[in-house]
Amino acid sequence: MNTPRVTLEQWRTLQAVIDYGGYAQAAEKLHRSQSSVSYAVNRLQKQIGVQLLHIKGRKAVLNDQGKILLQRSRQLLADASSIEQQAYHLNQGWEAEVRLAVEAAFPTQTLMDALKQFKPQARDTRIHLQEVVLSGAEEILINGDADLVISPYVPQGFLGDEIARVKFIAVAHPDHTLHQLNRILDTDDLNRETHVVITDSGHRGIDSGWLSDSRRWAVTSMDSALKIICSGLGYGWLPEAEIEQHVIKNELKPLKLDQGLHHTGILYLIYANNQAGPATRLLAETLKQLSK
Repeated sequence: MNTPRVTLEQWRTLQAVIDYGGYAQAAEKLHRSQSSVSYAVNRLQKQIGVQLLHIKGRKAVLNDQGKILLQRSRQLLADASSIEQQAYHLNQGWEAEVRLAVEAAFPTQTLMDALKQFKPQARDTRIHLQEVVLSGAEEILINGDADLVISPYVPQGFLGDEIARVKFIAVAHPDHTLHQLNRILDTDDLNRETHVVITDSGHRGIDSGWLSDSRRWAVTSMDSALKIICSGLGYGWLPEAEIEQHVIKNELKPLKLDQGLHHTGILYLIYANNQAGPATRLLAETLKQLSK
């Protein structure tokens, strides 16, 4: 690995000469002698073997090479400052990463809004986001694979707060056979058609009240279920908030059911550890506020 010959302080000095208009002005702002500023910039140019600027009147002016390298140096100094700032935050107990596991039924827009609000305050904390279904959230908690979980269940040994109630509605494409019957549907009608379901991402394999197994299509994500049902290949229960625009665009239509058209699922926000760090708690509070 090549060791840099130029120091960050030399690049900082060059920036000051350009930003403040000359050696004398930079020396005043940096509280240094003009000769030391001039020496630092001249030495920088010798070390990299590229002339970066010239004096025009009393002002230091960059050439084309200087403009390119000055811009790179600004990013270099910003990165160095960011590293030091992150080290400080880590020393204060701020996590380097928050592992967030979210039940697929949780409203996507709420999640995106929370992450957008969290990001400016994140202090370079990374987010590891996982989508889970049914007992998958519980499994991740028990295995210690997440710091914060949104789950339809609160496993034994954990505490959780209700964060959302998700209303599911039975839908199919307007041209689907079930709509062509033009009458109230019963379970026999439903069992004759393809039922699209999202499989449990855990190993317990909870079926969540599925109807006939014989005509069941299982997918692993909410997005896949939505696309298949919108394509007219089957029917299923999807979160009302996620399909609102598809209903408006006539890509989906609620089924005519006397019973079971809607059902509501409760989701809970659960800390994997009671000693959760400040970043995890900030993200949790953001999710709670935006879910009200």
